[in-house]
Amino acid sequence: MIKTTSLTACLLLAVVTAFAQITFPSGGPNRKASVSQYIGNTEVRIDYNRPIVNGREGKIWGGLVHYGFADLHYGTSKAAPWRAGANENTTFTFSTDVSIEGQPLKAGKYGFFIAMGPEKATIIFSNVSTAWGSFYYDSKDDALRVEVPVAKLNESVERLQYVFSDETDDAAIVSLQWEKVKVPFKISVDLEKEQIAAFRREFNSGIFYRYWQNMQMAANYCLMHNINIDEAIGWAERSINTYFGEKNFVTLSTYAGLLEKKGMKQKADSVMKKAYPLATTLQLYSYGRTLENQKRTAEAIAIYKMNYEKTPDDLYACMGITRGYALQGNTKEALKYANKTLPLAKDTYYKGYSEEIVAKLQAGKPL
Repeated sequence: MIKTTSLTACLLLAVVTAFAQITFPSGGPNRKASVSQYIGNTEVRIDYNRPIVNGREGKIWGGLVHYGFADLHYGTSKAAPWRAGANENTTFTFSTDVSIEGQPLKAGKYGFFIAMGPEKATIIFSNVSTAWGSFYYDSKDDALRVEVPVAKLNESVERLQYVFSDETDDAAIVSLQWEKVKVPFKISVDLEKEQIAAFRREFNSGIFYRYWQNMQMAANYCLMHNINIDEAIGWAERSINTYFGEKNFVTLSTYAGLLEKKGMKQKADSVMKKAYPLATTLQLYSYGRTLENQKRTAEAIAIYKMNYEKTPDDLYACMGITRGYALQGNTKEALKYANKTLPLAKDTYYKGYSEEIVAKLQAGKPL
């Protein structure tokens, strides 16, 4: 009899366990959702459940969602924040280190909670990301707490959502939005640091070494941002001298620019002498523009003149010499060469650009 009872219990347990594992579509009042976006090279992913207002306008904040920290009369927490969604933990996953409102947070997956208030809220990233709600929340597991403002929305949001906005190359605003309230906070990354880290990860891979373009682009990124110069010089050398390297204007000029950053002007000038004969008119024009952006005006003018002397009937050469005279304040000569670009501009974009340059010079406006 004991054996029969034990067998029956085991069978019942198996049935219950099997039933608990059945998966149904997400639906009803609290739908599962996820949203992700890259900030620079960093993936930010949010997984959450979306409760609905369902006619409870004016009863959400300070009612259904308690303010501050509260005893929910379940679990072990006597001071629980809101779960920032429904059902199991809302989670944030960061593929690299980030900053939240200027405060550092390591790469990883975090449970996300909010201690709401009518005007301000405390957002909490917890090292525990596998809980159900905040019933077992413990502040000792906090990875980061930041106080942020609470804002009002003009239109009611029926189903809770997380939204990315105000994106830049290295930051974005993430906001929780529900009913007529939103809680925004800024996530930012150290883009230059993460970009260099990405280069290093790819350093020994085929994608890095098989193409001189990749080595040159990595070196040029460092040149343009004035960072990691010593390592970038090595990348630039490899873009020229390795089996897959190539001596051309792009690789040589990047190498020369990095040498100059290191104070090796004489060697840089020697490299550039080898680079100039390999350049196309477009490359020389682009190089001149780069020098302009670096406030190296005299050098830019010299490049524009060299380019024009080499190919006087080329559009880019004429555009460059136009800029050169404009930089010297010689509007008359600049306008003369700007007019020369008009018949040379064959496509709509450059024709419009040339006409714009002529109009600016005629009006006495700077280029």
